[in-house]
Amino acid sequence: MRSNRHDPGSRPRVLLYIHGGAHVACSPQTHRPITSVFAQHDWQVFAPDYRLAPEHRFPAGLEDVVSAYAGILATGIDPSQVAVAGDSAGGNLALALCLSLRASNQDLPAALVLFSPVTDFAWTGDSILSNSKSCAMLSHEVLPVGSQLYLGNHDPRDPLASPLYADLNGLPPMLIHASDHEVLRDDSLRLAARAKQAGVVVELRTWPKVPHVWQMAHRFIPEGRTSLRLANEFLDRYVRRN
Repeated sequence: MRSNRHDPGSRPRVLLYIHGGAHVACSPQTHRPITSVFAQHDWQVFAPDYRLAPEHRFPAGLEDVVSAYAGILATGIDPSQVAVAGDSAGGNLALALCLSLRASNQDLPAALVLFSPVTDFAWTGDSILSNSKSCAMLSHEVLPVGSQLYLGNHDPRDPLASPLYADLNGLPPMLIHASDHEVLRDDSLRLAARAKQAGVVVELRTWPKVPHVWQMAHRFIPEGRTSLRLANEFLDRYVRRN
């Protein structure tokens, strides 16, 4: 989808938005409540329909996202005009994309936006248990089922599967939003801490009493509208317009 408000003679900025869904569900269509907001803020949004598990396990989805990013650059868009965003499993793939690009000495996007990203498929965060009853969507019982569907017998601490275990040096500025009440809260908190230690610019905010990826319900939840507004303001600071 694309916004029509940019000047005809200018190159629009591009947002590669990677949808969540535990690597097994959802699509670019299901996440239009989020991507449409970015399109309304003068982003040319591309949401890849990447392959899903269990039919296509790790690293199939990551390979598709890498190809999507390469396709964007192949149109002549400069990486300084490209941002990457994702929620939950999509946030996981957004981070893995940057790690994969860095490993192959390719240009990284200008900024990252991560909504409740999955960063640790070993499920070692304290919030996995402490928030299991308060999380409106996930529980500690269901998480290992999802990781088995996605990873099979693959090492859950592989940094491309679990970016929490990666060297995060050189990654783009990142904004991270998570809920205080979700089981994945500590995936965000620990990622932010490790990224800051690596010298990455990080803006982290946690929100009380909202569900996992509450941005999907921004029409009904004011915190969703605020989160998306802050995400756009963050990207405006780091992504070049022309």
